[in-house]
Amino acid sequence: MERNAYKNLLNWKSSRLRKPLILRGARQVGKTWLLKEFGRREYKSFVYVNCDKDAFAADLFKDYDVKRILLALEAHTGVKVREGESLVVFDELQETPRGIGALKYFYEDAPNVHIAAAGSLLGITLHSGTSFPVGKVDELTLRPLDFGEFLAGTGDAPLAALLETGDASAIDTMREPLIERLRRFFFVGGMPEAVMAFASDLGIAETRRIQRAIVDSYQQDFSKHAPAREVPRINLVWRSLISQLAKENRKFVYGAIKHGGRAKEFETAIQWLVDAGIVNRVSRVGKPTVPLAFYEDFNAFKLFPLDCGLMGAMADTPAAPILAGNAGFDEYKGAFTEAFVLSEMLAAQDSRVFYFSASDSTVEIDFLVQKGSAVVPVEVKAAENLQSKSLRTFVAAHEGLKGVRFSLSPHRDQGWMQNIPLYAVSRFFAGNRETRE
Repeated sequence: MERNAYKNLLNWKSSRLRKPLILRGARQVGKTWLLKEFGRREYKSFVYVNCDKDAFAADLFKDYDVKRILLALEAHTGVKVREGESLVVFDELQETPRGIGALKYFYEDAPNVHIAAAGSLLGITLHSGTSFPVGKVDELTLRPLDFGEFLAGTGDAPLAALLETGDASAIDTMREPLIERLRRFFFVGGMPEAVMAFASDLGIAETRRIQRAIVDSYQQDFSKHAPAREVPRINLVWRSLISQLAKENRKFVYGAIKHGGRAKEFETAIQWLVDAGIVNRVSRVGKPTVPLAFYEDFNAFKLFPLDCGLMGAMADTPAAPILAGNAGFDEYKGAFTEAFVLSEMLAAQDSRVFYFSASDSTVEIDFLVQKGSAVVPVEVKAAENLQSKSLRTFVAAHEGLKGVRFSLSPHRDQGWMQNIPLYAVSRFFAGNRETRE
């Protein structure tokens, strides 16, 4: 299936300022597949080494002699590495001592050799004793499929192409089929294996089995990769995630993890999950001013799973209410919708997302994002409810802001606020993505 990130890889290949590339992302979002596909399509030759499974990699970086490393790769794989014509991929590079540090020397001593490294954030961010080659590498984050990629991958390429046009009037003529596909996406999510199972008509039960297997693999990773003393706390945070999102304001509360829970006890565990890429953290800001990070409140935040399909598996949510969009889904569809919107925004612009709440709790804005040099306050509605009291109050109190409401209603512009259908979230932020590419 096609991924939007492929365009980023093409731009990386053609860049005059190209450096060794690190492709980040949680496990099972498709990093290995994407780099292999890129190597096969775009290069005359392709060298692949899995540093976690191939014993050859254990001593490959015993020193930083780039010439020796390349000769060893050629001897091991039988493939000649040629400048500009070959792609060398080190998968799970963080599992090899000194592997990440070696990227600096590829940049300095072999700048015309195209090097790409894949690795989950589990290892790259937290691998003890590893120095990161700051300024010597390019970085790209791969996330689960967004809604457009899901459409293209499940036989609805014309609908995906229609969304890409950005033509609001034309898009809204297909509103009903798009809403139907959106319900499917709420259940399936964007993990490639789950999407492939659904697209291959393997059935709802098999799709859910795959999602649960992915969730189980993440929990197994806690014990494998996290510091032993943090594993029990990580598990407690992970298990509390769904119940935390069931609250109306979604704010994460330490006391809900366990009675008497405090920040000092769990902040490292939470950061581990964030660094691993399997949860998305949305911090509160106290002022809607660029740059938003200047006004971050580290004591107030929300945590969402990286994928709405995995969220459904974690909550053991029945498929029927989600796919049918009936009243049985009403009680928890708000949390699913916020998780969906967040993942779409992150995939489209790959920059941080925040939220706002007044100190007296009279006004709360679901998300605040930077779009270019502007701050955009975002309200999320799970249905066609067009009441936006908090958003209107917030926009009126901050001159120069224009609100965005994501809902099931068609496109409309009310001057102070623009309504964008939920199925077009990523397209609204596509300008930011295209600027990066």
